[in-house]
Amino acid sequence: MVTPKRIHIIGSVGSGKSTLARKLSSEKGIPYYELDDVMWRRHPDGDSRNTEAHRSDILTSILNRESWIIEGVHYQEWMYKCLEEAELIIFLDTPKWKRNYRILKRYVEEKYGFKKGNYKQTLTMLRKMHGWNRHYEEQEKPIVMRILEPYQYKVNIQKG
Repeated sequence: MVTPKRIHIIGSVGSGKSTLARKLSSEKGIPYYELDDVMWRRHPDGDSRNTEAHRSDILTSILNRESWIIEGVHYQEWMYKCLEEAELIIFLDTPKWKRNYRILKRYVEEKYGFKKGNYKQTLTMLRKMHGWNRHYEEQEKPIVMRILEPYQYKVNIQKG
C-alpha cells in the first residue's frame, strides 16, 4: 500500500487533531499545517482574522506542495479544496467526554506554563471551548459528515 502524502485531519476541538498531525509528521517526514494558522494572523496581543485573499494565498501555497498534513476543525467552503486534494481524510470521532477532558487538560498545561499554545488561556476561552465542543456534537458534526460523504472512498473514521 502506498503511503498517502496529502492527509487532511478533521474533528472537533480536543479530538486529537494536532497530536495526530505531529505524530504522523514525525513518522512520515511530512510537514503539517494548522487551519487555524490559515484562518488567523497570530499576534502577542491577540489574533486577527486573515482576509479571504490572504487566507486563500496561504492555503494555495500549502496545497501546491508535494506533501502535507493539514488539520483543523474548519469545514467551511474555503477549505473544501483540502478535501479534494487529500489522498486520505482522517475524521477523528472522539467522544465528547474525552474532548472535554482534553480541553481542560490543555487549559491547565498552557495556563501554568507546562506547554506552549497558540493563544492565551483564559477562563473565558475555556468556557468558549466547552461551548464549541457541545455545539459541535449537537449541530456541526452532522454537517461535517454530510460534507465528507462525496469523499467516503478516502475517509478513515477513527473513534477515540
